[in-house]
Amino acid sequence: MLNYNPIIQKINSDLFSEKKVDVSVLRLDLIHPQISGNKWFKLKYNLEEAKRLGYDTILTFGGAFSNHIHATAVACKQAGFKSIGVIRGEPSSIGNNTLSDAAANGMQLFFVSREDYNKKQDAGFIQSLNERFGNFYLVPEGGDNELGAKGCEEILPMQNNFDIVLCACGTGTTLKGISNSLQPSQKIIGISVLKGVGDLNTNANVNAEYHFGGYAKHTKELLEFKESFEAQTQIPLDYVYTSKLFYGATDLIRSGSIEGKILIVHSGGLQGNRGYEDRYALNPKRNVNEPQG
Repeated sequence: MLNYNPIIQKINSDLFSEKKVDVSVLRLDLIHPQISGNKWFKLKYNLEEAKRLGYDTILTFGGAFSNHIHATAVACKQAGFKSIGVIRGEPSSIGNNTLSDAAANGMQLFFVSREDYNKKQDAGFIQSLNERFGNFYLVPEGGDNELGAKGCEEILPMQNNFDIVLCACGTGTTLKGISNSLQPSQKIIGISVLKGVGDLNTNANVNAEYHFGGYAKHTKELLEFKESFEAQTQIPLDYVYTSKLFYGATDLIRSGSIEGKILIVHSGGLQGNRGYEDRYALNPKRNVNEPQG
């Protein structure tokens, strides 16, 4: 489905020079134009397992602007699977770019209330979905299972000499996978985008100071940072994950909390910017080439 060739880009700034740190970015946003960044790794072994078990249909969960839904639809089409997305929200959201793309890639969209969506791990609710759609292979929301984490163990280049790795985290699947692949001398820090971190089932260090109000929330300060960073580096960021990640990484460097040779994992998610900008009536300056799905 994808031949992964890691792209690492060094970035420079007066701050980094002052603090004597070496900062690079692992550009997962560049590995595929539609299967966004870390999503490909979370899906890889799930799709292999579905094929091994003889399933022809993948069912998964996500919100109306979900990068996971978008990536799953494309990956399933390319791998020859039918796909079903159980969407938290109203059918009226079908018009947004994320869901329009998913439908165009063959995903059947099934809208449920927030109350029903919260039952996504209940056996009775899953059985009702089986009765409605027939047999399917279930991929949890965000690819959050052991096979998803196994795929994320392959994100870091096999040969690397970074002291500290930073990545954004929501469910913690990517963080767990990368953590499992680290050398003993290396350290990983997860920058949580959630206001309440919860149990991420990982021993990695999670920093919850840079959520900017919670999932899919922002402040003027974050938006200004995003615009400035993109102008300086020509690296596009998304609003939900990587803007907070790079803000947090920069702040930790400024405070002297991290030092040495640093790798920041850009997890993609850029297709979600379209819906986010519509939702919050943002009108960013288009000074970078952002993939549009």
